Amino acid sequence: MKMVGLIFLAFAVSAQAAPAPARLAETIAGLAAPADLIVDRWGIPHIFAANDHDAFFLQGWNVARDRLWQIDLWRKRGLGRLSASFGPSFLAKDEGARLLLYRGDVNSIWAEFGADAKAETEAFAAGINSYIDAVLAGLRALPVEFRVTHSVPERWSAEDVVRIRSHGLSGNVADEVMRARVACAVGLEFDKYREWLQPDGWTTHIPAGLDPCVVSSDLLRLYLLGTEPVRFAADGVMAADSGDVATRVAALAVNAAGEGSNNWAIAPSHSASGRPVLANDPHRAHSLPSLRYIAHLNAPGLNVIGAGEPGLPGLSTGHNDRIAFGLTISEVDQEDLYVYDLDPADPDRYRYRDGFEAMTKIEELIPVKGAPPHPVTLRFTRHGPVLAVDEAKAHAFALRSVWALPGSIPYYTALLYQKARNWRDFTLALAHWNSPPLNHVFADIEGNIGWTIGAAAPVRPNWDGLLPVPGDGTYEWNGMMNPALFPRQFNPRAGYVATANDFNLPADFLRQGHNIGFEWSDVSRITRIREILGAKPRLTLQDTLALQTDTTTTMGRRFVAQLPASPPPDGSAARAAAQLRDWNCRLDSDSAAAALYEIWISRTLPPAMMAELVPQAALALVGDGSLEAILAVLEGKPAYHVPVETRVRLDQALWSSLGAAWDQTALLLGPDPRYWAWGKLHHSLFESVVKPMAEPALGWKLALRSLPMGGSDYSVMAAGYRADDFAVNDGASVRLAHDVGHWDNSRATNSPGQSGDPDSPFYGDLLPLWAAGDTVPLLFTRPAIEQAAARIYRLTPG
Repeated sequence: MKMVGLIFLAFAVSAQAAPAPARLAETIAGLAAPADLIVDRWGIPHIFAANDHDAFFLQGWNVARDRLWQIDLWRKRGLGRLSASFGPSFLAKDEGARLLLYRGDVNSIWAEFGADAKAETEAFAAGINSYIDAVLAGLRALPVEFRVTHSVPERWSAEDVVRIRSHGLSGNVADEVMRARVACAVGLEFDKYREWLQPDGWTTHIPAGLDPCVVSSDLLRLYLLGTEPVRFAADGVMAADSGDVATRVAALAVNAAGEGSNNWAIAPSHSASGRPVLANDPHRAHSLPSLRYIAHLNAPGLNVIGAGEPGLPGLSTGHNDRIAFGLTISEVDQEDLYVYDLDPADPDRYRYRDGFEAMTKIEELIPVKGAPPHPVTLRFTRHGPVLAVDEAKAHAFALRSVWALPGSIPYYTALLYQKARNWRDFTLALAHWNSPPLNHVFADIEGNIGWTIGAAAPVRPNWDGLLPVPGDGTYEWNGMMNPALFPRQFNPRAGYVATANDFNLPADFLRQGHNIGFEWSDVSRITRIREILGAKPRLTLQDTLALQTDTTTTMGRRFVAQLPASPPPDGSAARAAAQLRDWNCRLDSDSAAAALYEIWISRTLPPAMMAELVPQAALALVGDGSLEAILAVLEGKPAYHVPVETRVRLDQALWSSLGAAWDQTALLLGPDPRYWAWGKLHHSLFESVVKPMAEPALGWKLALRSLPMGGSDYSVMAAGYRADDFAVNDGASVRLAHDVGHWDNSRATNSPGQSGDPDSPFYGDLLPLWAAGDTVPLLFTRPAIEQAAARIYRLTPG
């Protein structure tokens, strides 16, 4: 990309002229022994503590120093305490969050994870509180977001950390609702165009006893409120959500695949250095500051560096001194929607087996800023929280999720494996991993690599989990699948392991009755990853870095191959076909053909295809459909076979949609394709959630400059975008590439920077590198860290 050379030059100059680090002394209440905190030139904190307690205490203290507003908002959202700080407009959101909290015995969590995890979590919370106490005492500056919102941070407890579950990615309840709605409108057979199921040809059925027409999108209103990010309007109230509930449910179902990731591990036999290489770039919705935070924890018996969620102790992707580890979502289905018939005489009772059971009711008072506490009644069935009650139709709907299990704290199990020494330790720790369901890759300094799944997978004896089910006792989980039954690889002959949210189970695994999930990501990213990893006998770390930012779209190759051989019907279609047939199928930011192609597959092709494949009554439900399903039709896969006359109409629709894409591109970028470029449309977007409330003089600080970007959801360099303006709103939160055993060679970047303070030099400093696909050193040894230090804090107990 054009920007890379300038960035490299600037980076080289800064490396040569690096100033001496600032040396600072801090006294911290709650610290047990003196410690050092070294912040390197890229904002990555390296904590050197005398004991385990202080390492996690300082992790909490330091993340509060850098990200206090972010983690405070995360906690308030997760616990349903937004109204206490921001007023009554957030009451419904608080109710939704409280429905999804873990409400079991917290002692059972500590029993499962052990005394060390409890102590580490308590130390982490104490470190956050130490910093908050200093802020509330006026000894530290209150972050600007609190001043804008007229709020203050709240103190933490270890229990808060383990009760919050709503930040995980756990299942398919939105898809269940959408599938039921399609089944009601036109029949279940048309849902295959909305979502492509795997293995190929999998056919689901409406569960006996379910009337799909009783299922509406509105029943997920509280679920959405409990899981969606916090948004503020200019006047400080909760911002109106984009679209009604039905639109948001449909978007949640469609966008699940965008919340993906890539990871791989390369064996010494396939590596130019003779050492393993492990790479990970987890994808999530973008935010300012980043969803994830890179840190380094060092204490006797602990030496781990990598990225984690700022509000959790430990690090979920990275390495210690012996092993490296990375994660991607595995599409294990961990949610089910239960539909109940209510007792006509009492809507708080639901049919179960031969009688009726009473719902459990919990009365709570939600504190409200500037108003009296607001009472809410939360209802639960034996299966989980009641999301909605339709008294007119005498139905209720509840969510069953692995979130209700004691050990299902998203990403928390990383505390168990970040001290692992080998594959055996690692897989034993993952036996406790419940949520979210993940592909874990592994490499160690002995030269071993591996892959396995970590997840609590419900055993569904008599259904596949793709549709809601009656809650009358005929559809019950039979516990969780034994983790030993998950497929895994250790030192495979191919010389690498790789995952990209793809269907990576043995072909007959699901057909054997392991109904763990059928809604997997498209194959674009994994196809390209395997192409590159298999193309050379020996791969370098630079090959891995290039692959993480590879913009090739294998899906684009497939669509271009389906252009009809017959002459196009008009000039626009002919020009578009010529440009795409000459294209290298790279979504580079300076590519004209990439802009044309993306407008085609995102705006004009899907509605043209769906109009030919789906009855009018379901078009609004199916929407643009699945691109993989469209390709399955065009490529003639058996489950998507269409009559010859339909295929003729589809070819005509291909041409008309391609011509329309050319015309739209010309409207957006001008009539001369020589001046078209994907990056002129496709651009980065990072804005603080409080920007709408800020005065103009502050608002410019709370949004970073927009940069041209390549890639899309369907390239290894993931860069999903908003439909209306092509602004990039999801993709790699961090990128990590580890040279296993030669740790100082490892590389990383965060999007868009490490700090959440708009006045910090580390607020958006990594954005140009991240957008251009560049990285910074991820240093591990103390001499290398000190050489790259920007600030060295000497921390003493106070």
